[in-house]
Amino acid sequence: MDTENNAISSATTEEEGKAPVTAVEPVPEVIPSMDEFKDEIDHSFRRLKEGDIVNGTVIGVSDSAVTVDLNSYSEGVIPLEELSNDPRFSIKSDIAIGEKISATIIKETKDGVFVLSLKAADDVLAWDKLEETKREETVEKIKVAEAVKGGVTTYLYGIRAFIPASQLALSYVEDTSTYVGKELDVIVTEVDREKKKLVLSAKSVLREKAAADRRSRIGRLQTGLVTTGTVEKITPFGAFVNIGEDLSGLVHISQVCSKRIKSVNEVLKEGDEVTVKILDVKDGKISLSIKAAYEKDESEIYEDAVDDAAEGYSDGDAPTTSLASLLKGFDLPNE
Repeated sequence: MDTENNAISSATTEEEGKAPVTAVEPVPEVIPSMDEFKDEIDHSFRRLKEGDIVNGTVIGVSDSAVTVDLNSYSEGVIPLEELSNDPRFSIKSDIAIGEKISATIIKETKDGVFVLSLKAADDVLAWDKLEETKREETVEKIKVAEAVKGGVTTYLYGIRAFIPASQLALSYVEDTSTYVGKELDVIVTEVDREKKKLVLSAKSVLREKAAADRRSRIGRLQTGLVTTGTVEKITPFGAFVNIGEDLSGLVHISQVCSKRIKSVNEVLKEGDEVTVKILDVKDGKISLSIKAAYEKDESEIYEDAVDDAAEGYSDGDAPTTSLASLLKGFDLPNE
């Protein structure tokens, strides 16, 4: 009997030592209310009419048309001829399933399908975008479509644009046909919605890139640097010298040579190779000196004097000499 009671007592003790089992409450299913779908429902049943610009998602592409989900009671179809004004447009490569587009409703068929036009929407939305692009001077990438008299044509946001030959490069382009098929970075320079006139420029972008590159190269120049250059232009007040990397600086007439001259032409002519020293770089302008390139500063004179004074003495035997005595007899430049 005692053995049985002990067994019961032991079992009871083990049960008491166990953690209590907690029941898991089921997570209630969240069922959205109709109010949460109100906007979508209203949009789905909103009556669409001819002339409306609608937004949709491409859900199908065939050889002759694009199918668009309008999130409405019916789908939309864009015929091939209503996709783009760009003759280079390809329905297979220039539009893809999942792409978001805006199009204008041309009509609704008897079957309730909306016939849409991407071109018609471009005629409204693209001009707004082009005006914004011009205002913000946004750089756009285009591909030249055709060479015409006085320049080339291309398309931007589906709108035909003209690039004058004078705006294709930094210098005037004689043979514009060499640019057909090329991709260019351009900005919009003229937008006239009423006349459907759109003018672009690649030159402006190239000029800004060149200016930025020049600023970078100028920023790497160090005053005091001695280098060589070529005289490219002589003026009454000095000479402009090209020091390479398409950088030129001015050698003022007072910095041409140590003697006083009335005209730079007395000692220099265009095409001369000269050695110059960079005196200053300020506000994008480079000041040069031919005279300073051949002059030694006091530290250089001192070093030369020490070398001359020490000549003839073995190491450790050279006498200690003051700066004044070392420089005695040297014709130092005036301050």
